[in-house]
Amino acid sequence: MNVSFTVNLPPEVEQRLRADDPELSAAAREGFALRLFRRGELTHYGLGQALGLDRFETDALLQRHGIYEQGLTQEDLENDQRDLEQFLKAQGR
Repeated sequence: MNVSFTVNLPPEVEQRLRADDPELSAAAREGFALRLFRRGELTHYGLGQALGLDRFETDALLQRHGIYEQGLTQEDLENDQRDLEQFLKAQGR
């Protein structure tokens, strides 16, 4: 399932924001995903999936934004285990 939304900004605001960050759409997606994570609507694993990040990149993202989680959920651990098993299987191990 894909969710898309549009943010309508006055042209001068958009120009200023794009001058600061040419990847404005990616920044908006990241901000929205982080908000969902803070509200508990995305797990650590879900946040990474939503943004196309692995576990370590997700950790780094959270640190950059000063977000420290209480710990991994059971779902996070199960998803990490599944991903590791798939990786090892693809490596012929």
